[in-house]
This record gives sequence, structure tokens and C-alpha cells, in this order.
Amino acid sequence: MQGWHDIVADVQHNWYIYLSMPFVAAIIGFVTKIVAIRMMFQPIEFIGIKPPYLGWQGIVPRKAAIMAAISCDLLTTRLVRPEDVFGRLDPDRVAQEIEKPLLTAVDDITRAVAAQYSPGLWEAAPEAVKRLIVQRVQTESPAMVRQIMVDIKADINAVFDLKEMVITALLRDKRLLNRIFQEAGSEEFKFIRNSGLYFGFAIGCIQAMTWALTHSALVMPLFGGFTGWFTDWLALKMIFNPKQPKRYLGLFQWQGLFLKRRKEVSAEYGRLIAREVVTPRNIIEAVLRGPLSDRLFTMVQKQVQRMVDEQAGVARPFVVFAVGSSKYQSMKKTVAEELMKRLPDTMRSMEAYAGKAMDIENTMVTKMQELSPEEFEGLLRPAFQQDEWILIAVGAVLGFLVGEFQVFIMLHH
Repeated sequence: MQGWHDIVADVQHNWYIYLSMPFVAAIIGFVTKIVAIRMMFQPIEFIGIKPPYLGWQGIVPRKAAIMAAISCDLLTTRLVRPEDVFGRLDPDRVAQEIEKPLLTAVDDITRAVAAQYSPGLWEAAPEAVKRLIVQRVQTESPAMVRQIMVDIKADINAVFDLKEMVITALLRDKRLLNRIFQEAGSEEFKFIRNSGLYFGFAIGCIQAMTWALTHSALVMPLFGGFTGWFTDWLALKMIFNPKQPKRYLGLFQWQGLFLKRRKEVSAEYGRLIAREVVTPRNIIEAVLRGPLSDRLFTMVQKQVQRMVDEQAGVARPFVVFAVGSSKYQSMKKTVAEELMKRLPDTMRSMEAYAGKAMDIENTMVTKMQELSPEEFEGLLRPAFQQDEWILIAVGAVLGFLVGEFQVFIMLHH
């Protein structure tokens, strides 16, 4: 056991080594945090020999299905509901917004279907008659769209699966999934990275004292591993805990950083989701082409049949006689099918109106303010919970290896 005089003499003689220890520990803490954060999101696709063991894929992209489902549960149960979104759309205004492209589509569809099912009569008809028929159908088309919108609003869950739309969007674009967590937790990730410097420096001071007392070859690797592990663990704790402001030792007050930034995070998260995920275009695409689109087709077909029958009017028996009863029914179905094909392009003209009317961004920000601390934490916590132990273990291993390198340098000094 060394005496105090020996310890002091050793410190004086090797002062630069002792002085370097806190700084090396700070660097270990800082670098391990950068590595850990990077491993959460990169690479997007697996790089290596044999997944999932011989190689690596970012935790968030690798767990994309789980991440998307967790994010989606909170999003669709507490923040945005389909009835809230569609409830703000005015059927008359929708019909007005898409009227121009709709009339063009109806013109094309009417002429094509008439020529297909009754080519002789249609070709022989004067252009004025053809135009009159097309105009009659066009006149009723806005009312048909209006009624379709009314039907959709009355039973939105029958034609629109918000959860499926969100999960599909996030799984299709893993970079977007990364961005949701990175932007929502931008300040938290900076804190994690920088905390490695502060905590590492403090641990390095203790490490220097321990080395002075023991000169054990185990001090450096053990403290290096402890620095990598403890700074990761403590940073994560400080991000999410405590849920409410709490005073420690009567000296300082702390609240989980993510919860403290609730207002700012709500604005960032609401903006990103509204502009990238729950957008008017994505919603329209999901309704028109999603897994429930067959039910929408039934609605469209019903309204098309009603409109065609009304426009045929007194001439309907003659039309049926000219093309045949089965052909007449088939014709109405064809009109509905063609209209469904044209609707995605036609509906794009209402996106600007839909964006303002739905007001998804402000709706989400308002709803997020109503979340409990536990629910709010769920916006970012899943990114850390999935394989969190791997990130902490990597920090510990890197710290241990750097400590071993320090011992090698000292022993050869």
C-alpha cells in the first residue's frame, strides 16, 4: 500500500497523465453516445453477412413494423380520428373544387362507354345530340359527388382505415420513420451526446483518484466500461424522468427533458405528421385505393346507377331495348369503374382546400397538449426501448477497450 507521500510524488511526476484521465473519460462518454445514436438509425438497410447477427441495421429501421405500430396506436387513438378529419369537409365545397376536372372526366367516360355499348347508335347520332347527352350527365355529376361525400362521411370507417394508411406510409419510407423520431427528439439526442462529456469528465476525476490509490491495471478498463454504460443509462433516465418538475438536494430542479419541451415537441411532431404522413393526398389515396376501396366502389356504383337511370328518363326502355338489359347493367358498372380510375387525379384539385379544412397540424398540436405525461412520453420512448440494452452494452464495450488502451500506454510509459 502506497503512503500519501508516494501518491503525491507520483501525481506530481505524472501530472499530465492524471490530468488527461477526466478528458479521456469525457471523450469516451461523448464518442460512445455518438455511436449509440448513430446505431439507432443507421444504416437503413442491413449491412453484413448474415442478418441479424453478422452485421448491423439501425434499430429503428430494423424494428420498423413495431415502431410504426406503436407510433400509429397513439396517433390514431388519441390524436387524429377519421371522423374528425372528414367531418370538416363540406360536400358542396368538395364538388365545387373538383368540378372542372370532373366534367372533363365525365365527358371522356360518357363518350367512351356510349361508343362501346352502342357503337352504331352513337356513331350515327348528330354531334349536337352527343353533346346534349354528355352535358346532361355532366350537370348531374356534381350532385353525384356531393352525395358520395355525404355517404362517406356517414360511414367513414367503412371506406377508410387510418391505421393501415399510417403504417403503410411509415413502412414504405424508413427514412421518414427515422425523421419522426429524430426531429421529435432533436434536443434530447443533443443532450445525450453532450452529456457524455459532462458525466464522463466527472467519472474521469474519480478514475484518476482511484488510479493514484491503487495503480491497478483493472482501473482503466473498468472505469472506461462504466463510463460508457453509466452515461448512456443516466442520460436516458434524465430525458424521461421525472414526469413532473422535482427539486434535488434542495439545490436544483429537474424534469425529464422531453416532457419539459412538450410545447415545442408538439409543434414539431404535429407539423411533420401533417405534412408527411396524414396528408390530404395520402388520405385520398387510401380511400380510393386502400384495402377498403371496394366498399367505396359500391357507393360510387350506387350513385352512378341512380344518375344514369335518371338521365335515361323516359328514354330508358328504348336504351335498354337498343343495348339489351344485361348490357345496360354492365354499362352502368363500367361507368362506375371508369369513374373510380379517374377519381385519384380528379380529387387532387381539392387537396389545397382539404388541407385547410382538415387542419390536421393544429388539431394534433391541440390534442397532444391533452396527453398524459405517460402518453406523451410514448412519442419518443419506443425509439429507445427497442434493443436499448444493445446501445448501452456497446457504450460499455467501447469504454472498456479504450481503458485497456490507456493501460497499455501507461505501462509502456
